[in-house]
Amino acid sequence: MKKTVHRFVSDDFTLRIAAVDSTAVVAEMQRLQKTYPLPTVAVGRAMTGALLMASHLKEGQQVGLYFKGSGPLAAVYAEANFEGQVRGYSPVPLYEPPNYDKGLSLKDYMGEGLLTVTRHLPFQKQPHNGTVEMVSGEIGDDIAHYLIQSHQIRSLVSLGVYLDTYGQVKASGGVIVEVMPGVEESLVDQIQKNAEDFKENISKMLLDGAQPIDLVKPYLRGISFSQLEHNHPVTYYCPCTKDRVVRALETLGLSEIEDMISKNEAAEVVCQMCGRPYEVPVSELLELKEKLHKDSLH
Repeated sequence: MKKTVHRFVSDDFTLRIAAVDSTAVVAEMQRLQKTYPLPTVAVGRAMTGALLMASHLKEGQQVGLYFKGSGPLAAVYAEANFEGQVRGYSPVPLYEPPNYDKGLSLKDYMGEGLLTVTRHLPFQKQPHNGTVEMVSGEIGDDIAHYLIQSHQIRSLVSLGVYLDTYGQVKASGGVIVEVMPGVEESLVDQIQKNAEDFKENISKMLLDGAQPIDLVKPYLRGISFSQLEHNHPVTYYCPCTKDRVVRALETLGLSEIEDMISKNEAAEVVCQMCGRPYEVPVSELLELKEKLHKDSLH
């Protein structure tokens, strides 16, 4: 059965909460991109965070998270929409540190940098972008920092990806608790205390059979809440098409296209997000060369 993002609200409507078991989609990302442990954890957390944030949007809306750091992991991108479709990517899927003395902590490998959050709304030509400094590189803390800086929403974001001894995804999921402006400080204090008392690893909980509501309950101990309907199944989805691939080839420039033509072989392009292969025949490369040549004359 397909997983969904589970959404909740406190009965006084001062808190909104979401939780998800993202194991299947993160495992699918790893299968397609053959990511090593650290990129898997980074992209998996970002995908999970994007799913949680997108569940608080409206139909047809999507959110993109782009983490750009100074460390060897370089960058992480994930996007998800309200309907539960998600994808993620790292430009260094095969990055591996000299050793794993620091475990799978991302801080040193992401380094210092920026998080840019993009919200796409239907019928709006330009997406809305907001950029903040990364405060930890651990993904969840950076999302929480973005929410307070850009939307004045205090939040608690807990994301986890559990790998086996072979580096394969066995569980992944997360929780986001957002505090609406104007809430009583005593309620905030209670959530913080609950969070401090809660020592379980959420991805390990999912591995042991926990459901999304089991991830939420410890943070909301002593607070009455209700579940909202959200029946969209979580799926790994990439909107790549042949046309998009050809447009991407344009960015290589005229000399690179001419080099491909000189070999008299079709260009084989693989989408980095989903691994889908595309073949662009020489005839189309010649058309592309002609187009680039005309554009260069203007």
